Amino acid sequence: MGCDAGALTARSSDRFVPAIRNVLFCSCYVYSPRGDGIASESSRLLCLKLKSSDSGWLPSLVREVYEQGLRRGAFDGLFGKEVVLVPVPGSAPSAGAPWAAERLAVALHGIGLGKSVWRGVRRRFAVRKSATALNAERPTVQQHYQSFSVERSHIAPERIVLVDDVITKGRTILAAAARLHEAFPNADIRAFGLVRTMGFLPEVVHLMEPCQGFVRWAGGDARRDP
Repeated sequence: MGCDAGALTARSSDRFVPAIRNVLFCSCYVYSPRGDGIASESSRLLCLKLKSSDSGWLPSLVREVYEQGLRRGAFDGLFGKEVVLVPVPGSAPSAGAPWAAERLAVALHGIGLGKSVWRGVRRRFAVRKSATALNAERPTVQQHYQSFSVERSHIAPERIVLVDDVITKGRTILAAAARLHEAFPNADIRAFGLVRTMGFLPEVVHLMEPCQGFVRWAGGDARRDP
């Protein structure tokens, strides 16, 4: 299973305790917010292009990503014809407009990596955008969780892959997985983040580094490994 049984629950009015302990995730590219090298600069350009939601460019990128990840065994067991792809919402309600993760999920579905795209996880209200906030001001797992809702559905998917464009600590992924678990307690829930942030490294050497790892709950926060 991609995540442990249970859902995020509040044991007291001021403390949020997770019953989900980890979510398996896969990623392909690395992103350096501060490095000066060629790979670091290229990683920032990639993120800017992702955020622009270029639907014409994404399918060719996604195909390359999948082929590279497959060769290195990074995506083993993640995608499949029975998988429902669920894009992770942006920091604010979408009002029906496409967003970066939604376009990425559509591109993944377009090359046969899932049976459908389901936009069933929604923001009820906006949270602070992590990319523009200081570390101490970024939304917590609890804040993400409280801002999410899951729409009613007649389907009961056995396998779900949350799709996001950039994964940092994994707070959003963990919160969205918890909400989905409440709605679909028997589903295997995993995640795919196209780019993972390497904020503690001064430099990255290679832009493409496919990996498989976990977002874990540890020390009262989400921790991504690697």
